[in-house]
Amino acid sequence: MAKKQSKIATGAADSFPITEIMDANPHFTRRQMLGITGIAGLTALTGLSTSAFGKTAQARPRIAVLASYWAYTRSHADWIVNKLIDGYWWDGAYTPSRVDVVSVYIHQHDASLLGQKVAKAKGIPVFKTVAEALTLGGKELAVDGVVIVAEHGEYATDLRGHWLLPRWWIYQQVVRVFEQSKRSVPVFNDKHLSYNWDDAKWMFDKSRELNFPLTGGSSIPVYYRKPEIEIAIDTPIKNSIVIGGAGDEGGIFHAIDVLQCFVERRKGGESGVKSIQSIRGPEAWKWVERNPWAGNLLDAVAKRFDFKPGYFQESPQTNICVIDYNDGTKAAVIGGRGVGWTYAGEIAGQNEPTIISMLGWAGPYDQYHASNAQPHWITEMMVTKKEPFNAERLLLSTGITNFYMESNWEGSKYSPVGRRLETPALNIRYRSTRGAQFSKGERPPARPYIRGFDQ
Repeated sequence: MAKKQSKIATGAADSFPITEIMDANPHFTRRQMLGITGIAGLTALTGLSTSAFGKTAQARPRIAVLASYWAYTRSHADWIVNKLIDGYWWDGAYTPSRVDVVSVYIHQHDASLLGQKVAKAKGIPVFKTVAEALTLGGKELAVDGVVIVAEHGEYATDLRGHWLLPRWWIYQQVVRVFEQSKRSVPVFNDKHLSYNWDDAKWMFDKSRELNFPLTGGSSIPVYYRKPEIEIAIDTPIKNSIVIGGAGDEGGIFHAIDVLQCFVERRKGGESGVKSIQSIRGPEAWKWVERNPWAGNLLDAVAKRFDFKPGYFQESPQTNICVIDYNDGTKAAVIGGRGVGWTYAGEIAGQNEPTIISMLGWAGPYDQYHASNAQPHWITEMMVTKKEPFNAERLLLSTGITNFYMESNWEGSKYSPVGRRLETPALNIRYRSTRGAQFSKGERPPARPYIRGFDQ
């Protein structure tokens, strides 16, 4: 780690002896202590080598979960981690978990009583540091995969609207353990890599330098679709829009990641992004009027949903992210209501646009709420050691979000009509080879959480 070592927060990264962990967690079971000492101490007790132990006792990948906050049922940690523990809904049926969550770290630990209760009920030790969660209290990496869910919590928002979540801060400590152990394992990072482009690029580069699979992003690209179709690879897409909730950094990232999961399949593959512009408020609709391709796609979506003409324009405070790609493809993410997240693409040779919607977000907050396909693909990566989709998409969606957030600002001055930012840093090229990855079949029933304790 050359660039970022000076930013490591020493106080939160200090190690704690096992006795302190025991004192802080008096409900450890014999199973948990074997988990803690399994790699670091069990070899000394039994005389087995670590390689022999791995072959005999690690048929299922052992996962370390690193969360920012886990205090309520709307927490991303609660959505994702419970499914890794108890199983999830996939292809119209319950699917048992194929991984073992063996350690948890929670950055805002004291506020995360729900996460503490889940860990206690499931017999999973909660560690005081990222490093100990990865080493199970030992000196070297002792897990087969890492899941970072640094979404939600009491964190500040800066002037530009970035929510200062500790994704990079957690990730760089993971990288440090990898480097010290001279070994790496697959990493999932929920949502975008970081609110800061330089940090995000560093995170991606480290995955390539240390040769570990990396995935993450939004859960919406793999959510249920209407119709249940995928765009074929090398489709001659000309222009695209996504309409959906895009009011803040987290919302705009969801919509951008949905856009990327479709446009990356265009003819020639992903070419990278030439420029980005943010336009907010009434001026956004003036941009639509000046760009008929966007207006036509917007009208097509309104017609598909049986809305009257001009339905979307009735919300004057919308925001638009304008994206020009290096190969001449144009796209826009438009804040809009009533259509979930909907993609519309103009395709050469077709009279009507292709329209695909992700609708009906699952509820209430129960075992199968929200993301199910995402834990499925997390599990697939942990089992196969292969990225479910190009991690370059995660980097590109992160970068588009970062530059969108910068566009309206020049120094400390804000303008609703943002600057058109040239983005040579986003000359990111790759070709998607994946098939359909979204949820299909019967939707899950409402089922209480499998907690091991009363709600």
